[in-house]
Amino acid sequence: MPVSLPPALELSLDLLRCPTCRTRHLHPGRGALRCPVGHTFDIARHGYAGLLTGNRATSGDDAAMVQARNRFLSTGAYAPLREAVGRLAEGTVAEKATVVDVGCGTGYYLAGVLDQLPGARGLGLDTSVRALRSAARAHRRAAAVAWDVFRPFPLADGVADVVLDVFAPRNPAEFHRVLRPTGRLIVARPSERHLAELRERLPAMVTIDPAKEQRLHRALGPFFEATGTEEVEYPASLTGLDARDLVAMTPSARHVSRADLSGDGLLPIQVTVSVLVTAYQPRWPGAGACSC
Repeated sequence: MPVSLPPALELSLDLLRCPTCRTRHLHPGRGALRCPVGHTFDIARHGYAGLLTGNRATSGDDAAMVQARNRFLSTGAYAPLREAVGRLAEGTVAEKATVVDVGCGTGYYLAGVLDQLPGARGLGLDTSVRALRSAARAHRRAAAVAWDVFRPFPLADGVADVVLDVFAPRNPAEFHRVLRPTGRLIVARPSERHLAELRERLPAMVTIDPAKEQRLHRALGPFFEATGTEEVEYPASLTGLDARDLVAMTPSARHVSRADLSGDGLLPIQVTVSVLVTAYQPRWPGAGACSC
C-alpha cells in the first residue's frame, strides 16, 4: 500500500529539487516523490523522504546512538542550549519562516526553534535513517529528508530564512546558497570546557581540538560574517544512565569501551555544559564576499 504524503513534507515540497536533475521540482505520487524527467525517490513509512543517490553515507547515527540520544535529550539536560538556539533564530526572522536543520539528528533542536516561531516550517537533513524516523515525528511542521551534508543540498537557491548547524558537519558554500540574503546561519559547537569532568573520567572520549574555532572562522569567513555569539554554560547533574547515554549518543561511543560504559566509572556526576552559539549573516558580492 503506497505511503501517503506526510503533511509537513507536503508543506516543504516547494523547497526541494531533484538531486539528480538539480533544477527540477519534485511532486508526490504513489508513495514517492518524482521529478518531471522520472527520477523517483521513496517516502519511507516512517514519514521521511529518501533523496540520497549513489553510494550511501555511512557516518550517520546507528540505532543504539539514536536510542541513547532520545533518552538523554528527554531528561532536559540540554534544554537551555535548545532555548539559546531558538532565541538566536527568533531574533533574526519573522514568524513565517523556513528553517533548515542540517545534520538534524532526531529533530530536537529544529522542534525547539519551530516552537519559538509558531508560523514557521522546518526541514531536517540527515544521513541516519534511524534518526530521521524520530525527526519526521519531532514536530508537526517539521519534514525530514535523508541527505549527506557534504553533497550539494537538494534545495532551491535562497529558500531558507534560518539554517541550523548544531553539533553537525558544515558545508559553508551550500549554507550560503540556500539562505536568503536576509537569512541567518546558527552554528552551535562545544567549547574546550564542554563535559570536561566526564572526559576526565573517560580519557578515551573524543577531545575538543583547541584550533576548532580558528578552523571554523577560516571555513565560514568567505561566506559569512558573525553577528553575535551566546556562550551557553551551566552545570548539569547526570545519573550514571544519563552519563552513559550522553557518551553513547556521540562519536565518543566508537572510542570508549563497553567496559568503561558499563562499569563503575559512570556514577552520578555533575558536568559542565559549555557551548558557543553564533549567528552569522551571509556575505554577498559587493560587500567583500565570494560570488558563491
